[in-house]
Amino acid sequence: MGFHSTPTTFVSHVNIKIENLARSLQFYQEIIGFDILEQTSHTAKLTADGKTSILSLEQPENVIPKHGKTTGLYHFALLLPQKSDLANIVVHLTEKGIRFGSSDHLVSEALYLNDPDGNQIEIYIDREPSQWVWNGEEVAMAVDPLDFEELLKNAEPGKTWKGLPRETVMGHIHLHVAELTKTEEFYVNGLGFDVVNRYGAGALFLSTGKYHHHIGVNTWNGIGAPKPAENSVGMESFTLILPNEEAINETTNNLQKIGVTVTEEDGRRITYDPSGNRIELSF
Repeated sequence: MGFHSTPTTFVSHVNIKIENLARSLQFYQEIIGFDILEQTSHTAKLTADGKTSILSLEQPENVIPKHGKTTGLYHFALLLPQKSDLANIVVHLTEKGIRFGSSDHLVSEALYLNDPDGNQIEIYIDREPSQWVWNGEEVAMAVDPLDFEELLKNAEPGKTWKGLPRETVMGHIHLHVAELTKTEEFYVNGLGFDVVNRYGAGALFLSTGKYHHHIGVNTWNGIGAPKPAENSVGMESFTLILPNEEAINETTNNLQKIGVTVTEEDGRRITYDPSGNRIELSF
């Protein structure tokens, strides 16, 4: 559908901080279904297709547990290709005794669970875009109960669990932020996203290419929520893929026009949203 490939700007990768690499690797391999692409004593790059990392784990020195009521990661979201894949993972999680939440968002069907450090994961499938309801520039979304009876009709009986499908991608990221006015300016005027849903007074959903959202932001941890400590469990950064180098340069100029700093680290463009969430710009 092109929502996670150029020329759309999309989230391709998330890097999270965890307390214990061995414990997290066991969870992300056995429960979520990732494979390890690369590993060091304190980091690991995880993959679904054996070639591309969409999630990285990092164990900082002197790591401290996740603190509530800060900015940072609300959840990252793994997008599966087919309804049968979501049904199969429901069966898998149930067999493993893993507790999870769920929701029907109208545009998608989703499961929610936490990793051992409290980092929240969404696993979801999209409904066909022809079924999404747009009211002008805003797409209708909700938090309705998921119809498990209907979903599980798509499960494949007797199929051995083999982990995430190779076509799994990072579907979107949802962030806690300290406020919404400057945040909207940053993501719209700076990064070029469109607001596609204003969810109550405390959340915005943003995308390019008429997706339901590549990025969500909310103030549900409180207006003025502080940044977490550098060595705290949570998100280290996420990567945005832009169409080409020209788009990177144009985006850099747009960010600088609104007073946002963009730096280079090892050939990568790095910026921070107004709440301190770190973003890598790539193509």
